[in-house]
Order: sequence, then structure tokens, then C-alpha cells
Amino acid sequence: MDLKEQMDLLGIQDITTNRQHRNGTVVWRLPIKNNNSGKTFIEVASFATGYVRNQNSGYSNYQLNKRCEGEPEYYQLANGDYRKYTTRTCKLIPNELDRLEYLIAYCLKNYYIKNANKVINGDYVPKWTHEYEMNGLQNKLANSVPKWKYDEAMNLGHEQDRGHHDRIKELESDVHNLENKLDTIQRIADHG
Repeated sequence: MDLKEQMDLLGIQDITTNRQHRNGTVVWRLPIKNNNSGKTFIEVASFATGYVRNQNSGYSNYQLNKRCEGEPEYYQLANGDYRKYTTRTCKLIPNELDRLEYLIAYCLKNYYIKNANKVINGDYVPKWTHEYEMNGLQNKLANSVPKWKYDEAMNLGHEQDRGHHDRIKELESDVHNLENKLDTIQRIADHG
């Protein structure tokens, strides 16, 4: 799936102004409301300088880039001795496509998945309630497969085949969980 398809699937919109475009900046709006204000949607941006930032964090935008140790620097004390120190800096992402891929991954993890268990009106659903409902849906799905198909698949006689079957079931469960999270995200976006 290419970046455009991923962004369409997630409901991410390009809201870059002409001035930002001329400066090499691209701004994206997520279909998720900002937790700070609850009135505006989360916006993230990719800059030609290699930075990626959250655009609506209040007084200042903050970098989303990964952090790394900077080059050591030295300063001289009054007695002539030198001290070495290092600072943490942002790891710049020079390629635009790499920045967009990083932004999508960051947003999925930190905005979509973390907010997936919030209902439309913004109330929090406790984790145990969410897990209970997910298990109920999984059991309903497991019971919808005819028993003879399940038994046939489990009695293939080869450990490798059982392993593949278990892996398929695990992947189906993961896909089901992601579909539920995306449905929740879509409901939030539609009623936000």
C-alpha cells in the first residue's frame, strides 16, 4: 500500500498553505481532536529541514523526530581545566518520503491506537471493558466457523500445518482488532 492510500485510509488531509509549500513544508490534519483543546484537530507537519512536528501543542510546536546523543562539546573552567558535555538532539530525516512514512507510523502509534478506545462523545472506555467486548466479538467470530472446518484444519496431522493454522488465526485476530480500531477512529472522525 503506498503512502497516498495509507493517508486516505486513515482520513489524513493535506492542509498545506501556498506559503508553507514554497518553504518546503507539508502540513497534515488528522481526523482526531486535540486532547488539549478538544475543539481543533491534530495537525502534524514535515519540514524540508528534516524535522517533523506537532503543529498545535499550544505555545510551541514540538519535534516528533527521534532523539539521539549530540556530538561532545567542551568548555573551559576558570582554572583552565576543560569539561566535556553532550546534549540530546533530534535525528533529522532528510528525505521527504521517509519523513511522511515516519509521520504515519508515529501518528498510528501515538494518536490513532492510543485514542482507539475513546467513544464518540470523548468519554474514556476502561481497558477491561474494551478487552471484554473484544473477546466477545472474537468468540462470536470463532463460533461462526463450522466446527467440522475447524476440526479438519486442526487434524491435518502435521505440526507445521497446525503452526500455519495458528499463525493464520493469530493474524486474522490482529486484522479484526485493527478493523475495530479503525471503525472507532472513523466514528470519532465522523462525529468530531
